[in-house]
Amino acid sequence: MLEFSVFTFGMLASFILSGLGRNKKAQRANPPMLHYMGLVMMGFSTTLGVLLLGWAAAMMVGVA
Repeated sequence: MLEFSVFTFGMLASFILSGLGRNKKAQRANPPMLHYMGLVMMGFSTTLGVLLLGWAAAMMVGVA
């Protein structure tokens, strides 16, 4: 199940980043849905990174 989630996340991130890059190169405005999905992916990645960093720190201290 984890592999499927990672694969799906990677495909979505690749699609969003390629769309944003293509629009920037063509000097076009991004569609609102693409912009919002980019924000959601950024928020999800940041939240996951902070949670994993906190979990690693808790393991180092011996709490978890």
